[in-house]
Amino acid sequence: MISIKESLAELERYDALRRLTLECYVAGIRNAAHYAIDLDDATTGPHRAHLNALAAEAASGEESALLESRATLRGLLRAYRDCASHYLNEIREELARSTRALEEIMETMSQGDGDHQEALRKSLGRLREIAALPEARPVSAAVVSAADAVEGEVEQIRLQSQLLAAQFQVEIRMLHRRIDGLEAAAMTDSMSNLLSRAEMEKRIGASGDAWFSLLLLRIEGLRLAERQWGESVAAELAGAFGKRLRSGLPSGAVIGRWGHEEFIAQVTLGKAEAMAAAKWLAENLSGRYACLKEGKTVRPVLQVSTALVDREAAESPARMLSRVAEFLKC
Repeated sequence: MISIKESLAELERYDALRRLTLECYVAGIRNAAHYAIDLDDATTGPHRAHLNALAAEAASGEESALLESRATLRGLLRAYRDCASHYLNEIREELARSTRALEEIMETMSQGDGDHQEALRKSLGRLREIAALPEARPVSAAVVSAADAVEGEVEQIRLQSQLLAAQFQVEIRMLHRRIDGLEAAAMTDSMSNLLSRAEMEKRIGASGDAWFSLLLLRIEGLRLAERQWGESVAAELAGAFGKRLRSGLPSGAVIGRWGHEEFIAQVTLGKAEAMAAAKWLAENLSGRYACLKEGKTVRPVLQVSTALVDREAAESPARMLSRVAEFLKC
C-alpha cells in the first residue's frame, strides 16, 4: 500500500512542478513583451502593455484566466506580426523610392558630366589655339599654363564623379538586397490576400473553355461582429476566415471576396471532390473565432453555408457568373 507520507510527497512535487510551469509561462509572456521589436510608439507601446497585463492575469493561476490567455496571447502575437508586416512593407516601399532616386541621380550625373567635359575640352582646345597665334605670344605661356591647370582640375572632378557613382552603385546594391529581404519577410502575409470581385469576374470571364468548379460561401456573422465590436474586429475576423479558407483548399485554388459576407473559390477538382470540399468548409469554417478588442479576446461566431457551381458542358462564363450571383444574392 502507498503510504500517506509518499502520497503527500508526490502531491508536493506535482504542486511545485505546477508552480514552476506557471512561472515559466508568465515569464514567457513577459519576455515576449520585453523583446518585442520596436516599430513605433503607437504600436509597440500598447502591444507591450497588453502582454504585461495578460501576464499579470495569468499569474493568478486561475483556470479560467489560463484558458482565456491561450487565445489572447495568440491573438496579440498575430496582430503584432501583421503590424510588423505592414511596417516592413512601408520600409520596403521607401527603400524602393530611394533606389529609384539614386538611379535617377546617377543617370543625370553621367549625362551632365559628359556634356560638361566635352564643352570644357573644346574651350581648352580653343584657348590653346589662341595661345599659338603670333599676336598672343606675350601671354601665350600664361594662357597655356591656365589651360593645363583647368584641364587638371577637370580630370580631378571626373575622378571624383566616378568615385561618387561607384559609391551610389554600392548603395543601390545594398538597397536592393534589403528590399529582397523585406519582400521575403512580407511574402507570408501577402499570400493570405484575396482577390476582389472585379478581379474574380475578369478571371472567370476570360476563362474561355477551361474547365473548373466554383465553390461559393455565404457567411453570417461578419456584420454582427462589426456592429458589436467595431471595424477592427470585423477586419481581423474576415482575415482569419480567409486564412482558414485558403488552408482548407488545394494550393492552386484562386480565392476572392465577392461581397461583404460572400466569398468564392475557383478550383480544378472533380465534382465529387469539390462537393466534399464544400461540405468540409461548411463544417470546419463555422464556429467561434478568437479576435482582439483592446488587448482582450472576443469570440465572434461565423455560420458558413456553401454551394457548388460545376461548369456544365459548353457553358459560357457569363452563365456561370449568373449562377454565382443567384446563390450569393449580390
